[in-house]
Amino acid sequence: MTRLLPGVLAMATVVVASNILVQFLLGNWLTWGAFTYPVAFLVTDVMNRVYGPQAARRVVFAGFVVGVICSLIGSQIMLTGDGYDYAAVSLRVALGSGIAFLSAQLLDVAVFDRLRNRTWWAAPLTSTLVGSAVDTALFFTIAFSATLAGLFGESVNMEINWAWESVSFLGTGPIAPLWVSLAFADWLVKLSLALVALVPFRVLVMKLSPNPA
Repeated sequence: MTRLLPGVLAMATVVVASNILVQFLLGNWLTWGAFTYPVAFLVTDVMNRVYGPQAARRVVFAGFVVGVICSLIGSQIMLTGDGYDYAAVSLRVALGSGIAFLSAQLLDVAVFDRLRNRTWWAAPLTSTLVGSAVDTALFFTIAFSATLAGLFGESVNMEINWAWESVSFLGTGPIAPLWVSLAFADWLVKLSLALVALVPFRVLVMKLSPNPA
């Protein structure tokens, strides 16, 4: 377990940082968390390449536990606005974050392991692209879609109903709920960082593994 400690600490740091930075907007369509969260895929892929899929899954579960703890803490912090009290971390957002993280990261591990014997960049790039797409779809749909509003209490939905505002898609396209633009912009960042992450992936694997591939 000691050999996995750097990966566990790195994943925990990414999860905690993303939970904090997601609260701060960057322009109209992104939060700072969009730039920190994709690093989780890099951590998972490095652990997978160097130590194998079982070790990677342990790191993922460690990150999941940290995420749950962060959500529980955030749900106990009450804020006041528009005449009612609400949690700093909405139940819907916390649920969406947890399901999306665990599903996407475990899928990343599985896809990576399936492709691990191909060209060195094929496994990390493909697994990250697939995982990122699933993560974005699950998180934004569960956390913000008005279609699922009936599954949650009225007070919970009031905490995120700002995301239902009808706006032009990314400011120029057809009218759509705000969360759709947020999801697409988030996905574009993940795609870009998936390519950028190939460089640190290669460097870290060469440093940590005696037989990098």
